[in-house]
Amino acid sequence: MEKYRHEYKHYISIPDFITLSGKISFVVSPDGHMKNGSYFVRSLYFDDPQDKALREKLDGNCDREKFRIRFYDMNDGFIRLEKKSKRSGLCMKRSAPLTRKMVDRLLVGDYAFLAEENDPLLTELYAKMSGGLLRPKLTVDYERKAYVFPAGNVRVTFDYNIRSDENIAALFDPAPAAFNVPSACSAVIMEIKYDEFLPQFIADILQLDGRQTGAFSKYAAGRFSCGTL
Repeated sequence: MEKYRHEYKHYISIPDFITLSGKISFVVSPDGHMKNGSYFVRSLYFDDPQDKALREKLDGNCDREKFRIRFYDMNDGFIRLEKKSKRSGLCMKRSAPLTRKMVDRLLVGDYAFLAEENDPLLTELYAKMSGGLLRPKLTVDYERKAYVFPAGNVRVTFDYNIRSDENIAALFDPAPAAFNVPSACSAVIMEIKYDEFLPQFIADILQLDGRQTGAFSKYAAGRFSCGTL
């Protein structure tokens, strides 16, 4: 069953990040992926020749979608294809497993095998690549601190050191992406995600009443930093 969630993003300063992440860590659990206080995320975003995903984001379309491939701490043994959809301010994410061999084929434009996979999301990606000319476009790197709370299925993340690169052939190269994302160099992106409700004590700790939500897109900011926006 498809389930949409609330998702809000906030720019916060480095001092705010240090303070808020410290406070939240005392009352909610760290994400299981955090082995040394944070983890590294690398995403490969898709777009078509008309930059549909980018334009819909910049135009502020309420209903939009994007495809990406994501893995963590440069571990190519756990790779996911993700489709993120937004409808009337709510977000939903679907995912499917990929192997390193499958991703290597996608990087060189070989996507016919997707039609033979018994997974609806991979079949959908095949349709979008064959009919809509969707292609890998940009990699984005960042460090993440993440915390979870079961009531409301709450997830709070802090993303920083955001970088981007259009050299998709270097997806599995451990070297950092080539370009700093300027708008995120002196700030941290705090995201709050939850289902039906956000416990008030979490909102209070994060000082959400006096904080403006933002529309930061790592993909759009990454395109800007690469000079292709």
